[in-house]
Amino acid sequence: MDTASRRPSEERARRRRSQRDLSSATRRPAGIRPKRPRLIPASARSFGALAAAGFRRHSTYRQATVAATFTNSVFGFLRCYVLLAAVAGTGVGVAAGYDAPRVATYCWASQGLIGVIFLWGWTDLADRIRSGDVVADLLRPVHPVTAYLAADIGRAGHAALTRFIVPIAVGAIFFDLYVPARPHTYPLFVVSVALAVVVSFGFRYVVNSAAYWLLDVRGVNMLWAFATTVFAGLAFPLHFLPSWLVWPIWIATPFPSILQAPLDVLVERSPPAQLVGIVAGQAAWAVVMLGLGRYVQRRAEAKLVIQGG
Repeated sequence: MDTASRRPSEERARRRRSQRDLSSATRRPAGIRPKRPRLIPASARSFGALAAAGFRRHSTYRQATVAATFTNSVFGFLRCYVLLAAVAGTGVGVAAGYDAPRVATYCWASQGLIGVIFLWGWTDLADRIRSGDVVADLLRPVHPVTAYLAADIGRAGHAALTRFIVPIAVGAIFFDLYVPARPHTYPLFVVSVALAVVVSFGFRYVVNSAAYWLLDVRGVNMLWAFATTVFAGLAFPLHFLPSWLVWPIWIATPFPSILQAPLDVLVERSPPAQLVGIVAGQAAWAVVMLGLGRYVQRRAEAKLVIQGG
């Protein structure tokens, strides 16, 4: 009886010891916190890091930023007086849906967006192709289109805080600017500018990628500069052109999505539904241009030959 009575107690003691051993094995050492699952994917973190690097890079070019902002402001006076004269010359004070305050805002906002959208002067990819340094881009784990896009978004963020605000402030001091009356215009304008940056980048990437075949892309860049000046709405609002010419440009080319679209959103030239449709068209062109950039990059890598080896 004594042996039989001891067996259940020994079994209970053995189970308690095993439970203590299990709990001690699974217990975390003091000072060590459990790893939490990361909510941001690695691709998003790398994209954000590249964008931040692009912002820091351009924040170091202080003298260039001041010079470009001053130049854009000076040319803003010339363009604004020409456009105001065109509006006044109609006799009714309205030209193609733009009155004097709207056309003044159009002018000064476009002067500020030149640096944000970066219409001209970007030859980073073409220069790296000519020198052969593009090989380092191809060895990185991030696709070249994604890497350059992230850096360009960082650059655009810096330009929005510097090169966009100053011309708008100068224009507001000397001219009667149009203030958007609809509250939703402001976030819609921000989205439109962001999409314009992406469309512009996609186009610039394709233009620079011509260096894979031509090596010297100065001629292509000159064509790009002329086309953006005229068809993007920088020289004058596209609506100044005949309607039979305006709509093919809007529908068949991405140029209006680069500059004309965000400016029309800002000055509220059209009803809200039409402005939302314009921004949706920008989104479509952003997808098309990024896809085209990846396609051109893939074709270029298939024939890439580095000079000297």
